[in-house]
Amino acid sequence: MYFEKVDQLNIVAIIQARMTSTRLPGKVMRAVMGKPLLEYQLEQVSQSRFIDQIVVATTRNSIDDIIVEQCNKLNIPTYRGSEDDVLARYFEAAERYKADIVVRLTSDCPLIDPEIIDQVISEYVRVKGKVDYISNTLKRTFPRGMDTEVFTFKALKTANEKAILTRDREHVSSYLYSHPDKFRLAGIESTEDYSKYRLTVDTIEDFNLIQLILEEIKTYKEYFCLRDILELFKKHEDWFDINSYIEQKEL
Repeated sequence: MYFEKVDQLNIVAIIQARMTSTRLPGKVMRAVMGKPLLEYQLEQVSQSRFIDQIVVATTRNSIDDIIVEQCNKLNIPTYRGSEDDVLARYFEAAERYKADIVVRLTSDCPLIDPEIIDQVISEYVRVKGKVDYISNTLKRTFPRGMDTEVFTFKALKTANEKAILTRDREHVSSYLYSHPDKFRLAGIESTEDYSKYRLTVDTIEDFNLIQLILEEIKTYKEYFCLRDILELFKKHEDWFDINSYIEQKEL
């Protein structure tokens, strides 16, 4: 993996999280073995070699106090902003924590692989100055649940100033990848196509699968990567059927 740390370049991972998700309310704080999914994700993200700071961006709603309390216990900084204008919330969090490079993650990815995060970051740094946005989602070859987007604070600021469509305010990066005329885009693809696997949490079926994976993998791995998860699917072929029929919610 290529990576050259740039002096004084602040790489901030911002995880958006809220309790009022529509399909599975409270999913970020659903517990497996006594620990909320958000904590598992924070543990995984903390293994990144390149992220300087992790921030959880939640809302000002009192229902999300529990997210802030959990982050306080784990010494993870938080930012509270608009529930509906997620783009503004994200921009304000990035501004507050002086991000030069923003790593966008969402709280429905508790199994996210830190090696994949670092792959996207390192590719951004390798082509630094030539792209504004890079992700592993422009063409899906990684499983859902491994989604990682990296973009400049400048690009985020522009999006926050220019985006007017409801979709672009509710979904942080849609203005960026929907305007290739304004932003230089690049994508990362897996060496093999793993897009059939669904490792995100949006429904109870998703949660049931994630629970099985965590209950087994945590017996022998403190931290894990996608390779470890794929080995479990080889061992438990029926696990794939638990949520394979779930349709991803469209933007």
